[in-house]
Amino acid sequence: MKTIFDNVSYQCSRAVTKNYSTSFSLATKMLAPSIRQDIYNIYGFVRLADEIVDTFHEYNKEELLTSFENSLFKAIQDKISLNPILNSFQHTYHMYNLDINHINSFLKSMKMDLHKENYLTSMEYKEYIYGSADVVGLMCLKVFVNGNHSKFEELKDAAMSLGSAFQKVNFLRDLKTDLKDLKRSYFPNADFNNLNEETKKIIIEEIENDFRKGYEGILNLPVEAKFGVYTAYRYYKKLLQKLKSTPSVDIMNTRIRIPNYTKLELLARCYVRHQLNFM
Repeated sequence: MKTIFDNVSYQCSRAVTKNYSTSFSLATKMLAPSIRQDIYNIYGFVRLADEIVDTFHEYNKEELLTSFENSLFKAIQDKISLNPILNSFQHTYHMYNLDINHINSFLKSMKMDLHKENYLTSMEYKEYIYGSADVVGLMCLKVFVNGNHSKFEELKDAAMSLGSAFQKVNFLRDLKTDLKDLKRSYFPNADFNNLNEETKKIIIEEIENDFRKGYEGILNLPVEAKFGVYTAYRYYKKLLQKLKSTPSVDIMNTRIRIPNYTKLELLARCYVRHQLNFM
């Protein structure tokens, strides 16, 4: 029986989520139990790929990513993998009939991180965000709507906007690390060696527009997903507010964070608003 190994695999995906992102882990716990594990499975998959390109500097990242990609497609083909994270993900892939094109786009963006340092045009920028964030939102949406095609089509644009907003907030939060450690600059037509308030304002307005579009989709999510996604939305909105009020020079010199006690306070407020249907 494969059940024990599958359960261990699911535990690994949960552990990856919990250890790499307290905020995402907290939001995922607010999803209905029927879909919670599958979101852990998706996060575990994308987190491992992201770690390869962002963290494993002392190893050959290209070889590691190629090996990971080969193992992924074999796991999807065989419906099993001895890599517990990929074993979890292939389960979700088959259960919800995830789109292989979304996975290919995600991997393409991860490969871009291996060599590309600057995104000079809006087209390059949008292509990277689509693969690194939008398609992850679409994979999660497939789970949220339980494979309902018409509901997926109705909400996919909002899901992509929300994914874009989350990613762009991460970009702004991580400017110091991206520029100084990874030598990357994602926002086109911006000189982040001399970030000023006007440039920051333009970026934040773009993110706020994505959030507005994403929020409309949250309101129409199935009840199983709405509270969890709303919690993540409120957390990232809070982080954006903090970035908005932080001087540009400080964003360049430190990583802006939300304290854990603030996250718990946000959760409590989200719960009350959700229960009162004040979202």
